[in-house]
Amino acid sequence: MEQDDNQLIAERREKLAAIRKQGVAFPNDFKPKHHAAELSRQFGALDNETLEPQGVPVSVAGRLMLKRVMGKASFGTLQDGSGRIQLFVTKDALGDEVYASFKHWDLGDIVGATGTLFKTKTGELSVRVTELRLLTKSLRPLPDKFHGMADQEQKYRQRYVDLITDEDARTRFAARSKAISSIRQFMVEHHFMEVETPMLHPIPGGANAKPFVTHHNALDQQMFLRIAPELYLKRLIVGGFERVFEINRSFRNEGISVRHNPEFTMMEFYAAYWNHHDLMDYTEQVLRHAARQATGSAVLPYGGKTVDLDKPFTRLTVRDSLVAHAGLTVEEAGDTELLRSRILAAGEKAPAHWKLPELQFGLFEAVVEDKLWEPTFIIDYPVEVSPLARASDANPAITERFELFITGREYANGFSELNDAEDQAARFLAQAANKEAGDEEAMYYDADFIRALEYGMPPTGGCGIGLDRLMMLITDSPSIRDVILFPSLRKEG
Repeated sequence: MEQDDNQLIAERREKLAAIRKQGVAFPNDFKPKHHAAELSRQFGALDNETLEPQGVPVSVAGRLMLKRVMGKASFGTLQDGSGRIQLFVTKDALGDEVYASFKHWDLGDIVGATGTLFKTKTGELSVRVTELRLLTKSLRPLPDKFHGMADQEQKYRQRYVDLITDEDARTRFAARSKAISSIRQFMVEHHFMEVETPMLHPIPGGANAKPFVTHHNALDQQMFLRIAPELYLKRLIVGGFERVFEINRSFRNEGISVRHNPEFTMMEFYAAYWNHHDLMDYTEQVLRHAARQATGSAVLPYGGKTVDLDKPFTRLTVRDSLVAHAGLTVEEAGDTELLRSRILAAGEKAPAHWKLPELQFGLFEAVVEDKLWEPTFIIDYPVEVSPLARASDANPAITERFELFITGREYANGFSELNDAEDQAARFLAQAANKEAGDEEAMYYDADFIRALEYGMPPTGGCGIGLDRLMMLITDSPSIRDVILFPSLRKEG
């Protein structure tokens, strides 16, 4: 197959060389005035007896995807950014020279066509072409028209070919664009101000994660690609912007899987005078709105099952989730030795210094998380695993934090923000000690953020939503790579 492709490429290069000799090989003066989908919406329901006498003039451009050459009349299928439309090409209308050239054009070539609309005998909306031009010569053959790209990794590496040949891929990324646009509009309508914060950080913060490290030559200092925008967004709350959000790219130097990509898109938002309950209510609304705008429904098919975003999301404490999904009684969920043994039996670690809240959380991660199919907020996280969240006034061992799980994976993380500068400094110091002890994901001590808190931050709620995972749900995609246009991959060869 590779040799055949090389031969076909050589033949196409010869055709291009001949075109160059005739004049401009890649003209840039054709301006299409119509799109296939627009024409189909406007004229697709008319029969030919009504349509053709109108002599509707059209001008379209796109990629030649199919071609059926006959004697003095031929058919071609043109694909533009909106869809496909058929071209009816005749020697009488174009003249001998252009028609002869058309017969030698290849699938994948980009053409411009002008003519009038009509319906064929089979009822297909078509353009009776009066002018046809080759705009871009395609040098590489497209994959087989019936099978497309069969290799999934090749789809990721050559997304441009995947988009040309797979309508589902184009639909998936159009849905992603629509969903993110709708989220941005929803935020603005609820009086959140969109902001942009640095992607290069002198100190990584806002999450427990391993950062990418780089060096800034002019400043002669180590810098980090951001792992989260959180600490900068909270600085803005200190500065007086009471509702802010950022749809951002963040980077974590960690593993790659069906749900992890080193470079990913998330939205973080912060609102003064909100607590974690307000955040949960609002996060439900955001996800519901995005699904409806992108698909027309908040009841989504996923992996052969359904997910209902219309219903109120379930809310469970970590302990209650063990009772509901791990088969424990209320008493057993408070038994440290039993919890430790169950975690170890699941093949996970349970360090000796872990106390009850950490053990409950550890068992949750080991056996409960992947069972949460319908939208479920898990609340009351231990303070030890929530270094930026406000501790509960009723129980200082837990924080006013939640994570949202759907289809067995995390979609959002939010909490009432810690606005006590002294408490935050102590937690940063504890994180720094963990880092000194070898924890690469522990946080750094951020003195400037502490200084900002010392000026005073109002009571605030903040949440981050993983938009790539949300797009997986909205488009029924099994892998995060299916919803990222150019996912991270090992270098070829």
